[in-house]
Amino acid sequence: MNEPAATALRTVSHDLPVTPEFERFMAGGWAATPLPGDIRLPVADLAAARRAKLSARFPGERLIVPAGELTVRSNDCDHRFRPHSAYAWLTGLTGEEQAGHVLVMEPDGPLGHEAVLHLRPRSPRVGEEFYRDRRYGEFWVGRRPDLAEAERMTGIRCTALGDPGPLPPGRDASTDSELASVLSELRLVKDVWEVEQLQLAVDHTTAGFEDVVRALPRALAHPRGERWIEGVFGLRARAEGNGTGYETIAASGAHACVLHWIRNDGPLDPAELLLLDAGVETDTLYTADITRTLPLSGRFSPVQRQVYELVLAAQEAGIAALKPGASFRDFHRAGMRVIAEGLADWGVLKSAEGDFHRRYTLCSSGHMLGLDVHDCAQARADAYLDGVLEEGQVLTVEPGLYLQPDDETLPPELRGIGVRIEDDLVITAEGARLMSGALPRTPDAIEAWMGELLGG
Repeated sequence: MNEPAATALRTVSHDLPVTPEFERFMAGGWAATPLPGDIRLPVADLAAARRAKLSARFPGERLIVPAGELTVRSNDCDHRFRPHSAYAWLTGLTGEEQAGHVLVMEPDGPLGHEAVLHLRPRSPRVGEEFYRDRRYGEFWVGRRPDLAEAERMTGIRCTALGDPGPLPPGRDASTDSELASVLSELRLVKDVWEVEQLQLAVDHTTAGFEDVVRALPRALAHPRGERWIEGVFGLRARAEGNGTGYETIAASGAHACVLHWIRNDGPLDPAELLLLDAGVETDTLYTADITRTLPLSGRFSPVQRQVYELVLAAQEAGIAALKPGASFRDFHRAGMRVIAEGLADWGVLKSAEGDFHRRYTLCSSGHMLGLDVHDCAQARADAYLDGVLEEGQVLTVEPGLYLQPDDETLPPELRGIGVRIEDDLVITAEGARLMSGALPRTPDAIEAWMGELLGG
């Protein structure tokens, strides 16, 4: 976090040596290339208001919010970088060039703070970094703003990373649990701009699901059809946004009974279902999170429809429970009551009472959504899990049934079927608005939708 601006070049063993003559040649003859036009971030004023809310919670204390560091994937290759969500929320900066940067909220009087961004500025044309450094050089990874440009973008005073020396001690969001909790809790209610970004993510995700259905004939013909599905959705996510908001789950057949199946290495069988759990992350880092369970033949079998309709009824009950002032856990309880009663009606459970249904549902029925797919995860229980819903919160409702292929408590015809239906909703004054309603949810509507996209 506090490394000096001038550090050893990140070169590798097979890089060509540089002669003094070549170094002098590279140092001259470059035109000025300032960033053009009005580069102030559209979210800059909102970010300032967010920082003010944070400042009010910690008067007189130095607050440190790192963007995070690059992580080596293999040898000299790094994983793609995504800034920490709290850093992005407070600054509006979301690009891969933010690696290593730090927002510091310096105490400014007894109550307020001054925000200061410690950044790695644009590679100067003096020295070798701009053309030799594989990790930070402009000719290797692209242009970064200079300090003046970064100030114009954010409205925050900027200083070169490491110039002031090591940062003084303070509350560090990467290690201080109270600061991390407050940062999560401040993000529980979304502003209008955030809801718009989430709707954009949902709309792109809807297009990605349509792409997948159109690609099913080729995916069915491929020995690793699940991975073909993953790739098709990933193309949409990278074309329209930053990428996927989480690893895509493309689970066919019994793989759908694995909650986070991301190996995606199996074939597709027309007689089985495909559980697709995927979300596009926008360039502003807000992600959708949608799941549909689709019949790979285009039509549900009777037993597949039976399982699907029970999960859908549970989701409808959960959605109906969403309203300001309701307990966050109410929608889960409503959905699970429907599941338990359905399993009892099938004879799988002796009674709907108790929690025995959890053998077949496994996890909670939803979570907050925003910059993270499981947003605001550091919020304390009384503000989130044991709290009440508020207008402006965005969350998922995603009940599921996971009927394991080796579960002898189930009749043979049910084994190996996994169904999850997940939608994104924003709490409104009247209840909740379904953000992902453009994707069909009922069995008949899914079959008609698939038939239209497949030209059948």
